[in-house]
Amino acid sequence: MSLKIHVDDGAPPYEQVRAQISEQARAGVLPVGYRLPTVRGLAESLGLAVNTVAKAYRALEADGVIETRGRNGTYVAAAGPAASKEAASAAQAYAERARRLGLPEDEALAAVRDALRAAYGEQG
Repeated sequence: MSLKIHVDDGAPPYEQVRAQISEQARAGVLPVGYRLPTVRGLAESLGLAVNTVAKAYRALEADGVIETRGRNGTYVAAAGPAASKEAASAAQAYAERARRLGLPEDEALAAVRDALRAAYGEQG
């Protein structure tokens, strides 16, 4: 696992850790079942506070990207189906809310595209 923290980046260090582990897990660089370093170990290797890495791990676990197995460690979870199911549920809730607000379909879809561009950092 290779992580790099950029102090000149606008994102907080915990978000950089979260995003990089998430991306590597989704890309298959970190395969399902891969054992992640301990919070303390990763914090030491990155020169970060333990609480910073712990916050990233908690966010990753909440997202279903990793799972903690008590004293046995933290592993990359089989998040594909769970992530897809959660995304579909969120999309359904958004669609229902947009309809209740009276948004036309094209405006609701444009709002989603804008949000995705912002979240993924795409320019166009």
